[in-house]
Amino acid sequence: MSGGSGEPAAEAPPTTGGGVRIVVEYCKPCGFESAYLELANAVKEEYPDVEIESRLGGTGAFEIEINGQLIFSKLETGGFPYEKDLIEAIRRASNGEPLEKITKSRPPCVIL
Repeated sequence: MSGGSGEPAAEAPPTTGGGVRIVVEYCKPCGFESAYLELANAVKEEYPDVEIESRLGGTGAFEIEINGQLIFSKLETGGFPYEKDLIEAIRRASNGEPLEKITKSRPPCVIL
């Protein structure tokens, strides 16, 4: 054994996302349902207790709200959110920290 004290390192207990509610509004005719399902699966994997709901939105929409606050808009950014940015926003929300709007996005796939 190494010279450790045998006590675990003092870390914040992992949060499971309880009390965080996410609404994703997306354009189904645009083919964005798969992007929603991919994102929802990634969120549930990281935060199993997060409540995530989908709503059908207007043309080109992929809007994400956390606890009623719009934190991502494809209509504004032109792309989809990076999963890591959304996961970070959920972490902040579950810790009661203020949320910031996600402004970075990955471009939608373009078929030439």
